[in-house]
Amino acid sequence: MRAPSRRSGRRLLWLLPLVVAACSPAQDWRQLQPEDSGVALQFPCKPVSHAREVTLAGMPLRLTLHACTAGDDATYALAVADVGDPAKVGAALQALLDGAAGNVGAGTPRVLPLAVRGATPNPATQRVALDGMRSDGAPVQMQVAVFTKGTRVMQATVLGRRIDADAADTFFGALATP
Repeated sequence: MRAPSRRSGRRLLWLLPLVVAACSPAQDWRQLQPEDSGVALQFPCKPVSHAREVTLAGMPLRLTLHACTAGDDATYALAVADVGDPAKVGAALQALLDGAAGNVGAGTPRVLPLAVRGATPNPATQRVALDGMRSDGAPVQMQVAVFTKGTRVMQATVLGRRIDADAADTFFGALATP
């Protein structure tokens, strides 16, 4: 077996920062299926869960939020609620999207591709990019996807000063409703 040359050793040292960055907590992708969510997805950080009662499209619902912050102030989240009536799903999805846009005072949304494996087809299913402002006046970017499985409505969100397009595509691309 031949010993590595000095030159190949330098190449390895040059690659070390890239390898370390790929293993950093900001890039620590993990496949999860949060309890009672009906959704499988990947988070780049370990999410925490909170549940609360909300009114969505005029309906009182229990909404469960799974969220974490990774990297440079990027928040990844999944919100899930069961509307109980198939006729109310479209209105609930639109209310989730409108609420997200309203929270950041966003202008016109830009439609982005979305394919959620196993989701129930619904005309209100979509993924959009929004530019807005935080409550402190700082600019913020948001990508939001709304989709459904049966009477469960879901909202997946990435929010931050600047959204990493590859990370957002990984997050939204892994969504599935098994």
